[in-house]
Amino acid sequence: MAITVNGMLPGPTLEVKNGDTLEIEVVNKAKYNATIHWHGVRQMRTGWADGPEFVTQCPIRPGGSYTYRFTIEGQEGTLWWHAHSSWLRATVYGALIIRPREGESYPFPKPKRETAIILGEWWDANPIDVVRQATMTGAAPNNSDAYTINGQPGDLYKCSSKDTTIVPIDVGETNLLRVINAALNQPLFFTVANHKLTVVGADAAYLKPFTTSVIVLGPGQTTDVLIQGNQLPARYYMAARAYQSAQNAPFDNTTTTAILEYKSAPCPAKKGINGPKPIMPSLPAYNDTNTVTAFSQSFRSPQKVEVPTEIDESLFFTVGLGLNNCPPNFPSSQCQGPNGTRFTASMNNVSFVFPQSISLLQAHQHGIPGVFTTDFPGTPPLQFDYTGNVSQSLYQPVPGTKLYKLKYGSKVQIVLQDTSIVTPENHPIHLHGYDFYIVAEGFGNFDPKTDTSKFNLVDPPQRNTVGVPVNGWAAIRFVADNPGVWVMHCHLDVHITWGLAMAFVVENGFGELQSLQAPPPDLPIC
Repeated sequence: MAITVNGMLPGPTLEVKNGDTLEIEVVNKAKYNATIHWHGVRQMRTGWADGPEFVTQCPIRPGGSYTYRFTIEGQEGTLWWHAHSSWLRATVYGALIIRPREGESYPFPKPKRETAIILGEWWDANPIDVVRQATMTGAAPNNSDAYTINGQPGDLYKCSSKDTTIVPIDVGETNLLRVINAALNQPLFFTVANHKLTVVGADAAYLKPFTTSVIVLGPGQTTDVLIQGNQLPARYYMAARAYQSAQNAPFDNTTTTAILEYKSAPCPAKKGINGPKPIMPSLPAYNDTNTVTAFSQSFRSPQKVEVPTEIDESLFFTVGLGLNNCPPNFPSSQCQGPNGTRFTASMNNVSFVFPQSISLLQAHQHGIPGVFTTDFPGTPPLQFDYTGNVSQSLYQPVPGTKLYKLKYGSKVQIVLQDTSIVTPENHPIHLHGYDFYIVAEGFGNFDPKTDTSKFNLVDPPQRNTVGVPVNGWAAIRFVADNPGVWVMHCHLDVHITWGLAMAFVVENGFGELQSLQAPPPDLPIC
């Protein structure tokens, strides 16, 4: 049994055009609270439709419903939608495809076919039970049992392969694959046997095309690639497996496959019964950070872009894990983390606590006191050797619901710094309500004296989720032109559960067009 949207896994694909206004009624017939987040949609002035539970709305209770209303403005490419409540998004997700406006075209030749390739993560258990057990014990949650492509694990697992996803192609065609990493907790490598991939977009923004044999996506990220039917007509495996950057941490090391099938392939090959097996690609080693770095450093915007330069808010956020000492009243069964601790996570030593009775946006809009404070630190409360040997005394963050205030229109730079507390790890950091430019990334501790000179202020890529390099840092810039409350969090759900998040309050500007809209009448009651 799994919780799905309209009985489908993945859920329905939404196909829209740039400029379209959407109204999506979500009816909750499940037994858990639910919300839906439209990942990467800018939500200009429509924060009430963003979806993260207790951030922009209270959840849709079992039996309730809520209509999300928003407009897609200036975005083209591949986004996706997913539940944003507990671990429901393990099975509640789908593609959101944004095509150019009527009469406009792609900045590359129109592909013959387009296929969404949605990478998922599957547990042979109820994902809600998995996270509840981990919260109970303080240990890391159980690993997943499989990865999936469009809901199917493929031929390398002990389960039915008759339903393995098949992606059609033919000789001479150029097709578009819209790859989405909808896995809960794992960045993934993706490749196709004997075929090169030309990357043309990511996170609903076009890129300067580049060709590669493998792509890597953190959870939350999307990548649009062109693939050419230029091989012998046959069947070729597409495959995805983990990029695991955390040392000595257990992970799901299985490989999911789908089949790229040439329509003109000889018949027995199609049946697969007696015919030859599809050709299997080689994948990078699980810990191949060099491949990840080379890939992410190939990203450029198609032309010069307007990167904010006169920075109003220069922020420095550490992101990483932590360990809480076992509280005196807890039995050891509730402290099963390393050496009798409980896992936690934080940004700038604050482990984020989501409210439980009202959403942050409602508290902000109606001036309700006691829900949050606006004293999130803009720099680490304590400076230390972030990627070196960190003293155990820094392993315990402070829990809190702290937000950071931004004036409307302020130009913001954030340096996101991984730490080696517990273990260094690549963290996919997602900012709601915004796209941002990734102006640089690097390894070790960020040094403003030497690293600022490496910033690409000409044609950096625009994304909504940045993979902060393991034992390294990433610098992003954006203009705070969308009023509301916007959460920024690690998209490894295990880390959100532990508190690897914070939120910005972006104040209204002048007049209606620079102000958050009024809350809709059917906003779920708390």
